This record gives sequence, C-alpha cells and structure tokens, in this order.
Amino acid sequence: MFILSKFNSIANQFLAEIRAIGIQTDQMRFRRNMERLGELLAYEMSKSLDFEEKKVQTPLGTIILQVPDKSPILISILRAGIPLHQGVLNYFDKADNGFLGAYRKHKYNEKDFVIAMDYVSAPSVEGRHVVLIDPMLATGKSLVRACEAIYQHGFPKHIHFISAIAAPEGVAYIQENIKTDHSFWLGAVDEGLDENYYIIPGLGDAGDLSFGLKL
Repeated sequence: MFILSKFNSIANQFLAEIRAIGIQTDQMRFRRNMERLGELLAYEMSKSLDFEEKKVQTPLGTIILQVPDKSPILISILRAGIPLHQGVLNYFDKADNGFLGAYRKHKYNEKDFVIAMDYVSAPSVEGRHVVLIDPMLATGKSLVRACEAIYQHGFPKHIHFISAIAAPEGVAYIQENIKTDHSFWLGAVDEGLDENYYIIPGLGDAGDLSFGLKL
C-alpha cells in the first residue's frame, strides 16, 4: 500500500485544496487538483509494472532503456472518477479504458443502501494489469462490485486501486473480499467512516464538487 500524504511533497497542497471548504467551490480547480493527484499516483504505480528493454535511436547513437511492456487498463467509477481518471490517463496515454456506473442506491434512509451497477463498459482484462479508479474509497463495496463486473471480461493479472482519499474500513473490506493480486495507491487514509458511511474528515461528495449538484 502506497500513501502519498506520508511524504512531504506538493501533493499535500493538492490534497489540502480539495478538502478546503473555501476552495472547493471552484469546480475547475477541484477537478484539476484531482487530475494532478491522478498523475502523481500513476507515476508511483508505474514503478510496479512489468518492464522490458527497448533500444532507442538518438541523433548521436543508441541507448537501451527499461520501459513498461504494456499499458494497464484504466477503469473508473462514473461520474466522480473522471478527473482522477484523466490524471492517470495523462501518464498512460496509450491505455485502453473502461467505465462503470456504480452508485449507492438507498432504500429507506442514509444508512440502508446497496451498491447498484447500472453500466459496464470495459475491454478484455484477461492477464492484464487493471487500474480501478475511484476518488473516495469509503466502504469499499463499490470497488468490490466493480471487480465482480470486470471478471465478466476476464481475470486480471493484478488490480491496482487508485483513490484520492480512503477509509481504513474500505481498504480492509477490499482486502477481505478480493482474491486477485492487488495493491493500493492512495492520496491519504483518513480516520474512518461516520454513521452514514461517509469518510471523516474526507471532503464531501467528489462528484458534486467536480460537476455540480445532481437531482
């Protein structure tokens, strides 16, 4: 598990700004900071991929470099995951992409909900590195449902979970329920969940902050 906020870097400025009430009202800035965090987490994650030698011809000679042998498949949770997804895609610009429509479907109150999966679009993931992108890893249930959905498209070699902010309960739930080799690339891990299963202190609803309030 890699946690970006454990190290002093400019990433902490981006994390501070997506959390700050006075700055959150600027949707464009919020989206851009999510994108920046996606770029930084993608860079760190890239170190764990499979590499191969590549001969590169320069104007003055040749050099052997180690480069990733394949781009991972990027799959994000709509709609909140789009800015973070774009940041990862900026660094893996040749990657295939998939999208999942997962959301909390409340039954009677805020505490009583299931994860509904209404839309799945993904390429074959058989034997590939797959990156599942969700800005807020709260209960972990949506990402487990996402894994169940992509298993219909094959079985990945490794699943990388990328989130800006996570709760310990969500990380534990994924570890207990996902048997595929996996790892976490997180901006920060917060205190935990409140009685309505929202991350504390968190930042609020990442989808609303990126794109405006929904009905």
